[in-house]
Amino acid sequence: MAEIVSTEVAVGLVQAGKVIAYPTEAVFGLGCDPRNEAAVLRLLAIKQRPVEKGLILIAADYSQLLPFVDDAAIPLERRAEIFSSWPGHISWVLPSSPAAPGWITGKHQCIAVRVSTHPVVRSLCQALGGPLVSTSANKAGEAAITVASEVLQQLGEDIAALVAGELGGAAQPSQIRDAINGQILRS
Repeated sequence: MAEIVSTEVAVGLVQAGKVIAYPTEAVFGLGCDPRNEAAVLRLLAIKQRPVEKGLILIAADYSQLLPFVDDAAIPLERRAEIFSSWPGHISWVLPSSPAAPGWITGKHQCIAVRVSTHPVVRSLCQALGGPLVSTSANKAGEAAITVASEVLQQLGEDIAALVAGELGGAAQPSQIRDAINGQILRS
């Protein structure tokens, strides 16, 4: 059964290829190292989510996302809007780099990313030196979890740990927008 752990302990678990849960701006998230295929596939199995759908990456700053994003393909006229929204509660679907693994992008030629304002997320990503997979801590089709004890009750057998911390106070999960045309994909 998973326990509540510090950021430092959680970093070691992620580096060891484990799946963790952690607080975000609005809901608890599930995460792992996006470069570790086995960890990502484990996370997808926990969520009961098909790999084809792709996943969001969160980071402490944009530079952490550069290995996964084709920065040169972001339209110049969209850059100010994207970068001025970070850190923040908007995820952007950006063109993916050729190095972005298929277990993250799914069937898409793009990748959803966010630079988070949440102190736990930022601390995790800074200590890891890179982004973290971010998807809501619930099985596909079920409601997102907003109470720590429910994370442990529903997913405690499947995850390595829950990182200590409170939710950020946002009313709903991040808005997702298309970087090419600005269209809102999830509000």
